[in-house]
Amino acid sequence: MIADDSSSVRTIIKKLLESHSTHWRVCAEAANGMETVQKALVSKPNLIIMDFQMPFMDGLNASARIAKFLPHVPILIYTVHKSEYINSEAKKAGVREVISKSEPGALLRAVEALLSKHPNPGRPDENEVGS
Repeated sequence: MIADDSSSVRTIIKKLLESHSTHWRVCAEAANGMETVQKALVSKPNLIIMDFQMPFMDGLNASARIAKFLPHVPILIYTVHKSEYINSEAKKAGVREVISKSEPGALLRAVEALLSKHPNPGRPDENEVGS
């Protein structure tokens, strides 16, 4: 799942992920924190890539809510606002890693590592990515 208030950023991330592996598929997209929580609970993705700063609810609050109901789903914060403070608060919210938007390679490496640890049991050949 991909959550970002910018539709162009969501499109770029989706293309990056789906072109990197034929086994990855984005199962849902959201444009704000509230929508992210709702869609995550319904789609139950294998992974969520979430922006930090979004309308209605920021990525940290959305992550904490999702982690409460889906603790096994890894969440990555993908943001331009990377800092030690955000890293610390993200860990408290159940986020696995905070990645800078200036490092798309780091995002791919993190997704690859997390999906190899948490393969989709329903579809052995496919992992759904969500944020």
